[in-house]
Amino acid sequence: MSPAESITVLHSLAPPDGTTRYVDQMTDGAPDDVHVTYFSWRRALTGRYDVLHLHWPEFLLRGRTRRQRLRRRLAMRGTLLRARLTRTPIVRTAHNIAPHEDGSHAEMQLLRAVDRATTSWIRLNEATPLADGAHGTTILHGHYRDRFAAHPRRKRVDGRVLYFGIIRPRKNVEQLIDVFTRRDRPGSHLRIVGSPTPELAERITARVDGRDDVSARLAFVDDDELVAEVSAATLVVLPYAEMHNSGAALVALSLDRPVLVPRSDANTALAAEVGPGWVRQFDGALDEDDLTTALAAAAEIDPAARPRLEGRDWDEVGRRHRDVYREAMARARGGR
Repeated sequence: MSPAESITVLHSLAPPDGTTRYVDQMTDGAPDDVHVTYFSWRRALTGRYDVLHLHWPEFLLRGRTRRQRLRRRLAMRGTLLRARLTRTPIVRTAHNIAPHEDGSHAEMQLLRAVDRATTSWIRLNEATPLADGAHGTTILHGHYRDRFAAHPRRKRVDGRVLYFGIIRPRKNVEQLIDVFTRRDRPGSHLRIVGSPTPELAERITARVDGRDDVSARLAFVDDDELVAEVSAATLVVLPYAEMHNSGAALVALSLDRPVLVPRSDANTALAAEVGPGWVRQFDGALDEDDLTTALAAAAEIDPAARPRLEGRDWDEVGRRHRDVYREAMARARGGR
């Protein structure tokens, strides 16, 4: 295809909604010759697009009822058939090594078919494994410095520990509260910000009620509030059971706040990239010593210091995605 020819990409993402999400990188970073469209099954099956870019395909297949799930599986099979017949490449971002929640046998079978149909893979760090013979390109997750530049920051509050993000069992937020409160921490405060399930909301509220050293804002917050909460923290703690790629870690680093995260190859690489002191890791389950040591180290960071995030600007991310799209189109037309 001609280098000047525009590309229409259908992302399996909802449109931007004014809050910061991964879709913003795909939209705002897209070069002028890449036209971004957003997902519906009708568009996937009958719309006009040059590339289908899949993110978290398991979410496309899930539904509240058996009928919904069946219809979505049939729609996915139809989409894969269309891609094969029209030689439309499928590009896939490997956000995780595996889905966070297990699906049904039928879902897993179909996800394997999606894998086989994928023309090109994008991984967000070099630690992401790909199947033998898979064609992959590494494009780092973009930072959020420009995205948050218009929002006012708060002054760092000494001793303030923050968890923010979606709250689910695998995120271990209850454990973080227990670890923090198990030891007397004069001058320190734990803040929990995020949207939990109803059951987790009840349990977290029970742990927080009546305490002066822990508080919670159990809701999804807009960017103004998010920037205020993160910038007020001395340390951001993400006590997940496991972590491969984390947009939350990039949000914290983009706002110049250090993070404490579970040890992984991806986090080790991130720590080396951004510079000493910004990414601390814990092994196994988070414990009191992990938190105490990380908080003390975070307090020593100069408030004017910034982690290194070169190569993660959205324009660069967009240009590199365009190169993958063009190459995938050539491969699909050439029979791979």
